[in-house]
Order: sequence, then structure tokens, then C-alpha cells
Amino acid sequence: MQNFDKHNLSELVGKHLVYTYDNGWNYEIYVKNSTTMDYRIHSGIVGNRWVKDQQVYIVQVAKAVFKISWTEPTGTDVSLIINLEDKIFHGTIFFPRWVINNPEKTVCFQNDHIAQMQAYRDAGPAYPTEVIDEFATITFIRDCGENREDIINCPASELPADFPQNLSAN
Repeated sequence: MQNFDKHNLSELVGKHLVYTYDNGWNYEIYVKNSTTMDYRIHSGIVGNRWVKDQQVYIVQVAKAVFKISWTEPTGTDVSLIINLEDKIFHGTIFFPRWVINNPEKTVCFQNDHIAQMQAYRDAGPAYPTEVIDEFATITFIRDCGENREDIINCPASELPADFPQNLSAN
């Protein structure tokens, strides 16, 4: 018998998190509500890419442990395990071959280029898929509340050099 409600997302929804993968890539997410998140990529092969209103699937898989999964218009599939208590992530990113071959094509505010991302995806190649399977450390957590548009609203290149230290942690 489980001691948590797998559908209760209240501990995660409204959270703004910054995390660093063991490979050095820095990412940031804001869980806007139970079906939507915004994210920004600070470094890695697609560093400086950012996205608003990504449709996601979220479930609680254990006490203070959540899974978020989604498919991007690029054809990239992502699945994240977030352990809020231990401040760790485990992320698996399934990059289609075209993203690995030309990552710079995705470095933009994706929302302004959805049709182009879908065209790149459809042109491929999709295979062989590149799987990135890494642990990450959560370096910053704050509770911002739901459905805010001001949490992730610019590319990483426009943030102050001391981000996220300039944010007040709650």
C-alpha cells in the first residue's frame, strides 16, 4: 500500500528549479500547473534555448518524488524524475539524430518557431536516437505559485551573471 496520492501534485506545481546534470549541463524548469511547464537551457548542446507552455505529463511516483515527461515539437522526448527531498534529478533525453547533427537549429525561443521545429523534425533524420541518461543536482528551488508568466521569460544569455543567486529563495 502506497503512503502518498500519485495524483497529488501540489508539492511540485508552482516550483521553479535550477539543476545541473553530472555532465555539466545546466537546465531550469518552472512547473506552471499540472499539465504545463516552462523551461530554459543554460548550457549543453542546445544551451540558450527556452520554451513556454510545454504540455507535460506529471505523476507522483513516491513521497516527494515526481516524474515529468513530454515530447517536444523537435521530436525530442524527455523524462525527468525529480526528488525534492534529496534535491536530485534523473533525466533521460531522447534526441533525434537531426538535433544531434545540428543542435544550433533549436537554439531559440521555441514558441516563435513551432512550425519550423516540426519541419526539421519531419525532415529528420530521426535515427539513430541519441540517449542522454544523467543524474543532476538541484541547485535552486523556490515556490512561485501557479500560472505565472514572469518566471521563465527570456533566454539564459539575458540573465544576470549571478543567476540564480539573485532570486530570493523561499
